[in-house]
Formats: sequence, C-alpha cells, structure tokens
Amino acid sequence: MRIGLFGQFGSGNSGNDGSLEAMLAFLRRTVPDAELLCICPRPDVVRRQYRLEAVAISGDQPQNRLLRLADTTFKQMPRRIGDFFAAIRIARKLDLIIIPGTGILDDFCESPLGWPYVIFRWCLAARLGGAKLAFVSIGAGPIRHPLSRIFMKSAARMACYRSYRDQPSYSFMKGIGLDVARDRVYGDLAFGLPVPEESRLSTASVMTVGVGVMAYSGWKKEGSDGEAIYRAYLQKMSDFVAWLLAQGMAVRLLTGGVVDRQAIGDLLAIVNSGPENGASCKIVAEEMSSLHDLMRQIVQTDLVVATRYHNVICALSTGRPAISLGYAEKNDELLIRTGLAEFCHHVETFDTEALEMQFSSMLERYQELKHKVRYGVETFRAQLMEQEDLLRDKLMGLPVNNRGAA
Repeated sequence: MRIGLFGQFGSGNSGNDGSLEAMLAFLRRTVPDAELLCICPRPDVVRRQYRLEAVAISGDQPQNRLLRLADTTFKQMPRRIGDFFAAIRIARKLDLIIIPGTGILDDFCESPLGWPYVIFRWCLAARLGGAKLAFVSIGAGPIRHPLSRIFMKSAARMACYRSYRDQPSYSFMKGIGLDVARDRVYGDLAFGLPVPEESRLSTASVMTVGVGVMAYSGWKKEGSDGEAIYRAYLQKMSDFVAWLLAQGMAVRLLTGGVVDRQAIGDLLAIVNSGPENGASCKIVAEEMSSLHDLMRQIVQTDLVVATRYHNVICALSTGRPAISLGYAEKNDELLIRTGLAEFCHHVETFDTEALEMQFSSMLERYQELKHKVRYGVETFRAQLMEQEDLLRDKLMGLPVNNRGAA
C-alpha cells in the first residue's frame, strides 16, 4: 500500500509535527510494509527527523529569468499550474492520502491563495489521480475569507473519510454547508503520543509553573494593529510571570514553534526592566523543538498557563491542570472536556488580575482538578483507539483489533 501524509510538517511548529508523528506510529505498527511519503513544506527536515521519504508541497521558484518574469507578470499562475500537474503525478503513485490532525481547515494568518488554495489543489489532485483522501482528527474553523471558505469546503467534500478533533470543528463545517452526517469527532492525535516519566517530586517545596508564550499578533497576517496586539499580550504575560516570581514560585517558559523564541526573548527583556532587576535569572527558558521536548519540560512543573493549543494538550496529557489564554474555540473545548471550563480566556482580552485570582483558585483545588484532567484525557485516548479500528477497516481493509482478548 502506498500512503501519502499531507500537511504543514517540518516548518518548526511542534504541534503539527506531533500530529505527523502520531499518525506515523499508527501506520508503522498497522501496515509496516506500506510505502509512506510525506508531502510538506520542508521535506529535508522530515526526512532527517522521521526517516521518511518526503516531497515538497510546491515547486521551487523558476530559475530561468524569462520564467520568473512570466510568473511575476501573471501573478504566479504559471507556477501554480505547474504545481497542480505535479501534484496529480504524485497522487497517481499513491493509494491513499491522509491529512493527519492539525488545524488544517482555518485561515489563521493566511490569504486565500496561500494555504487554503494549496489544500484545495492537493485534494483535487488526489481525486483526479485516483487516490483516496482522508481527513483524520483535524481542526476546522474559523475560515473568515469567503474565497478561503470555498477552497477549504470544496477540499473537504472530496474526502472519503473525515473526522474532527473537537465538536466546534464538526459544528463549523456543518455550519458552512458540508454534509457531516457520516463524519465523527475524536480527540486530537497528539493525545496518542507517549508521555515521559514524571520528574517532579511530590515533596518539592517550590511550586513550578509552566508558562506558554506565543508570538501572537492577531488572526490576520497583515494589519496595522498586529504589533500593538503583540506588545499588549507580552506585557500582560510578563506582569503575570513577575507576579508568580513575587509569590516565590519557579517559572518555566514553554513554546510551540520556532517563531515563539523571539517572544520568549522579548518577555524576558520586559521582566528584566521591571522593579526586580535581573529577575529573568530565576526563569528557566530551555529550547524545545518537539512535543516530546515540551512534555519533558512540563513534567517538571505542577501546572500550566498557556496560549498555544498544543501547549495545553501536552499539559493535560501529563496530568497537569491548565489555564488557557487561547485565540480560538479549540482551546476552550479542551478545557471543557477535561473539567476546566472555568479556566478559559481569550488571548486578546484576558485580565492579569483576574488570571492571578484564578491561578490561586486552581492551587486551592489542585488535587480535585488533577483527577478531572486524568479522566478527560483517558476519554480522549479511548476515542483515538476507537478511531484506529475504524481506519483499519475503512481505509486499509484490515480486521479491527479485538481489544477484549487476553
């Protein structure tokens, strides 16, 4: 069997790469003889990290001067046409193309002719090339631009299998007119990743807090208010970190992508400029490039306050209660499903004093909330096991596991 894995992999977003890794683990134990091919923006990174054959989503810029001029004159249409036919040639060599996880169907920081068009192009190529297409535990919405919505809705219609990582994604696609009668809702694929052993001693005298920082500047990629949004967010996060330090707590800063490293540096600079000179020396800010690195950091904390979706997932996976400062409904849904509904905030509107009060409340109810988190995560993992059986049956024609057997 020849299987393609399509997505924004290898580009420095640890959450996206975690979805790829979870699907690879499933495929390698389920169809070990399958020929796997990753279709992604950075095939060189994927080849090196996952021992996986990979090709680029789009071709390189034309090297010939006349071709570059034609591409510029006709708004990159010659290259887009060439990429489309190249995608069909690849699809003809595959039996199945899987889009595993990630928030694939939204237009966060994207124009319609960026990622929304690329998704449509590859899904149409799969249809024309004769490969089955499956969206597995994906995130969807919001899609704010009308043309982006047309591209992504059309792409989803071409799939023979669709499942979502949460109810809001399912409801969004239903709301824009997609027939979801046969679609299902399961947990995010990252809940299937292995969790590192605990390294936090229950007798530790100092409470350690993981604070997830994101290079967030609003939904749109372009906009005059982006810098103001970023600065306001960082100021509030640095105020919260300073408050934690003043309470005698230890802080570990968490990231979810390469772009977040700048935000870490900016936050540390703000903290250092505050009343307590040199306060950043009390903060641990180690580099992390995968969800495994992230979880190894989180198991050294007691609880987490974070913006990025997969920061929250990793906190929950390791049994840590979390406060979400999210930018989309997906974060809220995670906390609702794990008994933490009251701890949801929006990244652009959260109040630092209210956050401090909620944090204190979480500490008082720590053991109760840990129990709720464990139960919710067990439910997610059970759903993912159910989905694996469905994928074996529907996409690969294999018998399902008899999980009740001795």
